[in-house]
Amino acid sequence: MRALIQRVSEASVTVEGAVVGEIGPGLLILICAMQGDTEAQADKLAAKIAKLRIFRDAEGRMNRSVLDTGGAALVVSQFTLAADTRSGNRPGFSTAAAPAEGERLYEYFAGRVAEQGIATATGRFGADMKVALLNDGPVTIWMDSEG
Repeated sequence: MRALIQRVSEASVTVEGAVVGEIGPGLLILICAMQGDTEAQADKLAAKIAKLRIFRDAEGRMNRSVLDTGGAALVVSQFTLAADTRSGNRPGFSTAAAPAEGERLYEYFAGRVAEQGIATATGRFGADMKVALLNDGPVTIWMDSEG
């Protein structure tokens, strides 16, 4: 699985003019299931993100996790994280999981984030989503379940 994590002051997802998910301070997690990904990888990634120390402590250092701050998570499916841009000008997405498996793992991952004790909102898999965010820092981190 691939994830792009952004520390945010707030974030929301709108589908067809209606807000389907929103959070205040916390993490916007854009997530992509890749071919061959497993629930074990989703478990590991959710646990790592929950403990990722990217929030400021009293001295202004990135030393606190979303769990430490009581922040929330907005989990949004983003198959374009599978983009292969090595050749040509049009990205290829053949390494992304098939849609049914991608949706299953996306929902599983969001559930695992919530099970870490983080208030979790989601986007809508496969929808044309409008994501709004106020990146705090900015702090943006790319993670892969393999690394």
